[in-house]
Amino acid sequence: MSTAVLTDRERTAVQAYLRLLHTVRAAFDTQSGPADAPRPPVVPPSVLAEAEDALARAGLTGTEEEFFRMVRDWCPEP
Repeated sequence: MSTAVLTDRERTAVQAYLRLLHTVRAAFDTQSGPADAPRPPVVPPSVLAEAEDALARAGLTGTEEEFFRMVRDWCPEP
């Protein structure tokens, strides 16, 4: 396991991604009604923009493997 310390920008990107992930999960968990009913957008544009901006500022755009390693290190599965 890597022991590297995240930079502030990397940590911000990971936290923004986790907020995005939790928003998506919450939206799916609270959906009700028929399965074929139209659904509103799952992610508010501001949440998605925050994550995209944080990734870009941390230099993590296009480096998904490295980014998801950081996410796993920050928030390991139970």
